[in-house]
Amino acid sequence: MNRLTIALAALSATGCGITDFSNGDATAAETSCAALTKLEIANTEITSAEEKPAGSFSFGDGPISAGVDLPDHCYVEGIRNERTGADGKTYGLGFALAMPVDWNGRFLFQGGGGLNGTVHPPLGGNAAGDTPALARGFAVISTDGGHQGEHGFDAAFMADQQAALDFTGQSVAKVTELGKEIVKAYYGQAAHHTYISGCSTGGRESMLAAQRYPMLFDGAVVGAPAMRTGNSNFALRKAVVAFNQVAPRDDEGNPQVGRAFSPAERRAVYDGLLAQCDGLDGLEDGVIANVRGCDFDPSLLVCEEEGDASCISQAQADAIDKAFAPLVNSAGYEIYPAFPVDTGMIEGNMTYIPGENFFSPGASAQQTEIDIDAEDARLRNDPMQSRTDSYGWTNFSTFLNRGGKILFYHGVSDAWFSAYDTLGFYQRAGEANEGWSDASRYYHVPGMGHCAGGANTYDSFDLLSAVVDWVENGDAPEDVIASREKPEPASRKLCASPEHPHYIGGDEASADSYECR
Repeated sequence: MNRLTIALAALSATGCGITDFSNGDATAAETSCAALTKLEIANTEITSAEEKPAGSFSFGDGPISAGVDLPDHCYVEGIRNERTGADGKTYGLGFALAMPVDWNGRFLFQGGGGLNGTVHPPLGGNAAGDTPALARGFAVISTDGGHQGEHGFDAAFMADQQAALDFTGQSVAKVTELGKEIVKAYYGQAAHHTYISGCSTGGRESMLAAQRYPMLFDGAVVGAPAMRTGNSNFALRKAVVAFNQVAPRDDEGNPQVGRAFSPAERRAVYDGLLAQCDGLDGLEDGVIANVRGCDFDPSLLVCEEEGDASCISQAQADAIDKAFAPLVNSAGYEIYPAFPVDTGMIEGNMTYIPGENFFSPGASAQQTEIDIDAEDARLRNDPMQSRTDSYGWTNFSTFLNRGGKILFYHGVSDAWFSAYDTLGFYQRAGEANEGWSDASRYYHVPGMGHCAGGANTYDSFDLLSAVVDWVENGDAPEDVIASREKPEPASRKLCASPEHPHYIGGDEASADSYECR
């Protein structure tokens, strides 16, 4: 789920303030790595501890595979609070901790993904450009969140009370405190700063770290947070119903949602979107950078004559309006905000408009009606959802008073969680906290899907350096540079909300040809 964490981008992102990832002289280990298996920590078993030599580390396969050079480090695996649940299954906080031989004194919790259940390699690659935290000298820890699961979305653990509570957020503090204890034992001194970074579920964990554990973390990077999945999945079901209502039927009268738009009709929507919004940022390049200025009107694409493949029907235009609009109950209460209409929502690896890669979790393929008020009532009474969500809490006073900094980013073409929902939270937090603008930034990433990827986007950027430089040196982020390798090497500025990168002339592939306005 969190693809930036498991598939690092290939190009460097520059201009975030830090060029040297260390903080003074690096700290060497005081205790041997192997000796950590004998370290006595309450309710904790360190199952392995071995020295890993410097070299290239490859992981994944296919289009999201990646390779990265890592330093000499001590790699520790273990479990905390191992127990047998009421269902007879084994539970506990599985973890992996990587500690570089040359340590920069920093500690990073690597956020998870999906419903967790797997201990991913602790690299710290989220929003870190092409240099993960471990390669910079951070000690990095990852966890399975308190349970083991298959395929990233195995929800069986939720039947166990403590496993469910660990997933809702307790695992973040428990594993961080454990990791810092091991770090202190290994190096002979404590970490001087503690950070957290993640996307999707990892983004939610980064949010709640600053919300619920303000004394534990100094800086957080929050990507596309899964902060209220009941609401977002509800909005996606509403969208599927809208598309089902215009989809052709099979021989049994069931809607074929994947055929609601033909390839030619999707292309008509795609081209129409670019015609209306692409040039608003000063350059027609297939990237809609002026997100706020884009007010897409699908009715302008309605056919004047039947049989014209370069347009859509009025019913299809209405379906697009309904699907992207805010989810609102009969009392006018907004359950979930609108989704932005962006290029990746129409063509890409995970689309919002039906097509080959249509994304619709939790939606019935045959559903043509939806009782919004009834589903809203069920959602409000879901105890697991209310415990898990990080959307409601906006009091960051302690975190901010300690000098904490938090950066948010969200792909505009995210077909799972609306970028407007994350922006809305950021704005509400600004209203609730004095000095929010001195401690937080939000970035739209045009064309980027859920956490990474997109046919025409710049999804390699370094917000980890930005948050570290802000926390430790007081340097607020200015020009954050995003880059890409395909279809050709190029770079572009990421601008903090409410600004967007606007083309001012010069080399279109250079970030220097854009200004935030």
